[in-house]
Amino acid sequence: MSRKVQRGEVCADCSAPDPGWASINRGVLICDECCSVHRSLGRHISIVKHLRHSSWPSSLLQMVHTLASNGANSIWEHSLLDPAQVQSGRRKANPQDKLHPTKSEFIRAKYQMLAFVHKLPCRDDDGVTAKDLSKQLHSSVRTGNLETCLRLLSLGAQANFFHPEKGSTPLHVAAKAGQILQAELLVVYGADPGAPDVNGRTPIDYGRQAGHHDLADRLVECQYELTDRLAFYLCGRKPDHKNGHYIIPQMADSLDLSELAKAAKKKLQALSNRLFEELAMDVYDEVDRRENDAVWLTTQNHSTLVTERSAVPFLPVNPEYSATRNQGRQKLARFNAREFATLIIDILSEAKRRQQGKSSVILTDNLDYTLRNNANDCDDQHDYDSVASDEDTDQELLRNSRNNRARVRGSEDVPHARTPDEHNRSVVRYTA
Repeated sequence: MSRKVQRGEVCADCSAPDPGWASINRGVLICDECCSVHRSLGRHISIVKHLRHSSWPSSLLQMVHTLASNGANSIWEHSLLDPAQVQSGRRKANPQDKLHPTKSEFIRAKYQMLAFVHKLPCRDDDGVTAKDLSKQLHSSVRTGNLETCLRLLSLGAQANFFHPEKGSTPLHVAAKAGQILQAELLVVYGADPGAPDVNGRTPIDYGRQAGHHDLADRLVECQYELTDRLAFYLCGRKPDHKNGHYIIPQMADSLDLSELAKAAKKKLQALSNRLFEELAMDVYDEVDRRENDAVWLTTQNHSTLVTERSAVPFLPVNPEYSATRNQGRQKLARFNAREFATLIIDILSEAKRRQQGKSSVILTDNLDYTLRNNANDCDDQHDYDSVASDEDTDQELLRNSRNNRARVRGSEDVPHARTPDEHNRSVVRYTA
């Protein structure tokens, strides 16, 4: 599902008219230029999606639209609303400003540094502050006021907070109340649809028991968002979750049975649950990068120069991750369609095997908010050497990016351009 941009809407960062993109976790609409900066920050800062050319779950799209329409941007620009800030020379970007450095520096300050967010009074115990905010979030999600909950999350409330007196999480409360948009927001910020309450019931159970079946079905989709999207990327099909939770695509011809591929698969199977989750999330992020690249190139006006600055040739560095993991994430950009498809199929097969083996691994798209909290809890490191070359350089990745742009042509008035996932679908078929 996609939607048309309503008249009068402007970019949250520079006020340019008719923004074509949305930042899902920030609840704002942004223009093409500002989106290029958002993408360069990484999904741990801003999760972007095109309003017209990307596929949207209807309730997620409605959540973003509701936040954008009700002033979510004021959360991220709180201090800029103070007239004293204007007098001091601090202001937001405008459409005429140069992308670099003016717009990019403003966007980084706004979302990465949170320079304009309302700051709470200092306390000796930051943990108490976070707990208080999380308890407020626990109560607020039973209402339809999304902006209040986003503000609490921006200040440090925890989406997965387990209320010691209530014996449940905010997502349990939202599901019981039938607040599907609140549930979408909580999941974006890392809430686990499968988290048990004090009696072992999940938010999905709460939704079904309260008669909110659409909400419960959506939470099941959220729980399997990672594997669903990997399968859809390859074959354009998702499981219905009534007859099974996994679709394992197969190559149109025989799989790569080289010794290198066999060794890589063995290493994948030997990973601990946590490291396997991290690898799966990294591949998910690379799928998102490739899909957004395809949309980006399709929607650009090719009568003007599309500069290297607009491209995101590999996954941006996430400072929460180790150097080894960040290097491995960037190597994923070098995989050709067949290599990347083989890796995805191996991950889907392994995810299904681990679930059937009643492993503790749960693959959900928590968008890095929960996984990153555990990223440094173990000294284990990924070994990507079996599936990626060590000889990659930034220059080579940029050359690959230029080659990709040369292969993809299109503009806003072109109905469709061949995207990387459609290319992948030409070399795979699906089986349930």
